[in-house]
Amino acid sequence: MNSLLSDAHLTASETLDFTPYTSVLDVFDRACQRFPQQPAFTCLGHTLTYQALEAYSRAFAAYLQFETDLDPGDRIAIQLPNCLQYPIVVFGALRAGLVVVNTNPLYTEREMQHQFDDSGAKALVVLANMAHLVQKILPATNIKHIIITEIADLHPWWQGYALNAAVKYLKKQVPAYHLPQAVRLKHALAVGKRHQVHPLTFQLDQLAVLQYTGGTTGVAKGAMLTHANLVANMLQARAVITQILEEGQETVIAPLPMYHIYTFTVNCMVLVDLGNHSVLIPNPRDIPAFIRTLKKIRFSGFVGLNTLFVALLNQASFREVDFSALKLTISGGMALTHATAEEWQALTGCAIAEGYGMTETAPIVTFNPPNAIQTGSIGRPVPATEVKIIDSTGHKIPKGVPGELCVRGPQVMQGYWNRPQETQAILDQEHWLHTGDIAILQEDGFLRIVDRKKDMINVSGFNVYPNEIEDVVTEHPDIIEAAAIGVLDAKSGEAIKIFVVARNPHLNVEDVRTYCREHLTAYKVPKFVEFRNELPKSVVGKILRRQLRDEERSKRAQ
Repeated sequence: MNSLLSDAHLTASETLDFTPYTSVLDVFDRACQRFPQQPAFTCLGHTLTYQALEAYSRAFAAYLQFETDLDPGDRIAIQLPNCLQYPIVVFGALRAGLVVVNTNPLYTEREMQHQFDDSGAKALVVLANMAHLVQKILPATNIKHIIITEIADLHPWWQGYALNAAVKYLKKQVPAYHLPQAVRLKHALAVGKRHQVHPLTFQLDQLAVLQYTGGTTGVAKGAMLTHANLVANMLQARAVITQILEEGQETVIAPLPMYHIYTFTVNCMVLVDLGNHSVLIPNPRDIPAFIRTLKKIRFSGFVGLNTLFVALLNQASFREVDFSALKLTISGGMALTHATAEEWQALTGCAIAEGYGMTETAPIVTFNPPNAIQTGSIGRPVPATEVKIIDSTGHKIPKGVPGELCVRGPQVMQGYWNRPQETQAILDQEHWLHTGDIAILQEDGFLRIVDRKKDMINVSGFNVYPNEIEDVVTEHPDIIEAAAIGVLDAKSGEAIKIFVVARNPHLNVEDVRTYCREHLTAYKVPKFVEFRNELPKSVVGKILRRQLRDEERSKRAQ
């Protein structure tokens, strides 16, 4: 299946057949035609079939075409959590020829304004919970059209009224706002139904989505993903996932946000193409409510990441969930620790298949074959993908030696929106994407991520990778999660500091360091240990080492 070269360069030799598809919308329409009565998405107890999803998306597209002055190619920001409205709005916007700008609903005013300005968005679909922030930043943006929705707007009226009222009046999660020019999504859909959508012709090389990087490594940048990038990655992931999942037969839990490229590709592309059923979790941070939902559903797939698995496994009630149908668990977004993988498999009977990707690769680059999982590995390249490992001079290096991972394939972005210099810094002339991740290519063609290049710690000239430290520390039975960073040290240049969330309140610093001395070579043993109740995380649950480093610098500067 794969051709292995003498140096650390691997090519997944399968080709992709784009013939059936001309766009992301084509993927969606074909699924709706093939699986009209199958459940597509469920949220808060209400389900939409593929037929209903298509009808709503056409109504929204017609509204955009006939009731606004938006033209094909204009950008529309979508600021929604996991809810039924999200796929409707996304596919409706694409049907109208607009470019989707996925926007985090938890953004601050500053972050919202940056993304809206940078993308040049002319329209915005936003949950009412964030409308007060829109009101504040609107004069500083080019947004002309605002469409507002509440979380349960697509539920039956009585159920929707109750849920929306609970969110607004009991939980008080909808601050007052004044946007008289805004239109309600329910109204837009009702008006759109009166029109017939004007069909558009799409090309695979057209821009489909501006997917912004998380901003944890600097100012958020918009990765330009074409229809070809997204369809290619759908086909690549499909080739692996269909080893386990069948068409029109599966129910998959989706707790990670669909505005994130990881879940967008898996749930809005791959699972839609397969005619499968996604159960959307609007707030996975509410672990008790999340588990109550899981108890009601017989699910066969689960999409998550390490911190979410840890949070669930730490709840006694999670052991009451029925895992008898679970046959595929996918992990991405951050390193999966051995301790988490082992505990998940022991409880659920399903091994976690870890993959690797980036916003800039739409996102999947590698994935563990579900029938040949190697814990601790990110798997093999997906079809039609090349990877190579290079040293600091740009030369390929032998297998088994750590170096920077570079990727080339049809899923690699076209570049960053309006940022030619940043594009040149990450994409070379041969369209190799330099990931900034340190990896090792094994003899068997599997890859292991050692760590982020920028996160590497240099202790007396020795390279120390935080992932390794964290993996060892979380094997301790009294530790839930950990994060390792480098701090300035007069003697060794940098020293290792580990932040620990413990389940045992009696665990102390020396206990942690003693455990590390037993399992790590001397220069890898943390010099500093700090206990915390929780670690800073991104919206998808990725531990933010950079924030911890910034906090340390601030403390030492005082």
